[in-house]
Amino acid sequence: MKLQSAARLHAGIEQLGLVLDLATEQRLLDYIELLSKWNRVYNLTAIREESEMVSQHLLDSLAVLSHLNGNAIRTLADVGSGGGLPGIPLAIARPQIKVALIESSQKKASFLQQVKIELDLQNVSVHCIRVQDFRTNELFDRVISRAFSSIKEFISQSSHLIAVGGHLLAMKGIYPEHEMADLPPGWQIHRNIPLKVPELEAQRNLIVIEKV
Repeated sequence: MKLQSAARLHAGIEQLGLVLDLATEQRLLDYIELLSKWNRVYNLTAIREESEMVSQHLLDSLAVLSHLNGNAIRTLADVGSGGGLPGIPLAIARPQIKVALIESSQKKASFLQQVKIELDLQNVSVHCIRVQDFRTNELFDRVISRAFSSIKEFISQSSHLIAVGGHLLAMKGIYPEHEMADLPPGWQIHRNIPLKVPELEAQRNLIVIEKV
């Protein structure tokens, strides 16, 4: 099963047009092994099988990676991180980006801290706090969420974390037309990026949001 997962991950990474070394791919597999192990007790994700986690979690998260390239992106916050998605796969794949995982659940934050320790993710910080209460002197180039809330709620709870010129990134399934029509004043959709995730037939969209 582990060899099969490794092969599927490698093939999916190639289909996404990404180049990751084998050590990085192994760390990604180590992460879902930890996620599967802790999930039996802490209910971190509805996906139970490690084999399904390759496509549903790893490749789904990595699908946004090509949109995080460039020297301008040095910091990223993952709000409502849950079991570490998409923040941990992105941190593993891009160790030069400092990734803050913001999660209000103590048990989920404990898991994230354990992953940071076991995988030696020196570019990751874990913050057990509600995102609207989180304050930092170093604002973020990108703030991302995956199935966290409506776009309106995402903006209202997370906008204080964005650096000048930064963007909010909302990972969505079906294109959320009703949410796009309900943006708070002063915000606009910069662009929508349809994502193609290997092995997944479901729609995926990355909504890029900016201040007007």
